[in-house]
Amino acid sequence: MKMFKKTLIASVAALVLGSNAMAADLTNDLERESYALGASVGNYMSNQVYTQTELGAEVNMDVLVAGFVDALKNQSEISEEEVVDLLNKRLEFLNAKRDAQVAKLQAENKAAGEAYLIENKLKDGVTVTDSGLQYEVLTMGNGDKPKPEDVVTFNFVGKLLDGTEFESTYTMNKPARMAMMTLIDGWQEGLQLMPEGSTFRFTLPPALAYGSEGAGAIPPESTLVFDIELVKVEVQKDKPAGMGMGMGMGGMGSGH
Repeated sequence: MKMFKKTLIASVAALVLGSNAMAADLTNDLERESYALGASVGNYMSNQVYTQTELGAEVNMDVLVAGFVDALKNQSEISEEEVVDLLNKRLEFLNAKRDAQVAKLQAENKAAGEAYLIENKLKDGVTVTDSGLQYEVLTMGNGDKPKPEDVVTFNFVGKLLDGTEFESTYTMNKPARMAMMTLIDGWQEGLQLMPEGSTFRFTLPPALAYGSEGAGAIPPESTLVFDIELVKVEVQKDKPAGMGMGMGMGGMGSGH
């Protein structure tokens, strides 16, 4: 929890106690459970206020606490209809601010990715496919290459362009096993270039990864770098390949 959130909680506590609220002594289960309930509500309020102030929506803490206390007393200075109208108006403002933030982040990431891809494709050993996938052969194996209907077992490390590692099967100490058809587009294409036992480095533009939405720890419009070790190819033949065992952030499953 950031210091600003702690300050908000402390401010609310001081204001409520200043309104003749009874200080908790927590001597029995009822008091401890009641305190836990209050702490939960306080944390929720703090998170809400912090998020909104970060987006530029000001909050008068004195009045917020007054509204909270009145609600506990089942009374209000304004009607329920006005509460709904005011909150909807505030929500429109917050949504517009969020949309602007996302658009700014998308533009920044897209520009950074395009610059990186231009530079990266000039490096020795980098091959660029028609789709825009860039790959390097780190180790060439001699096993089977997977087909779209096959199941693959692999290890990987995924990084953002700033070097931030967002997921790795090595840290989980367990390779992933997934159906090819469930993987993101860049992986489906790239893995079919890899004989079993190979390790390749894929550099994926957003269109071959998680696009304008991003996923989990992956921001929108991110160009991604993966080192992938193809451990095993299971040729499916006539068997359906509709299963996959995912990983922490969604198992590189297709988001499109």
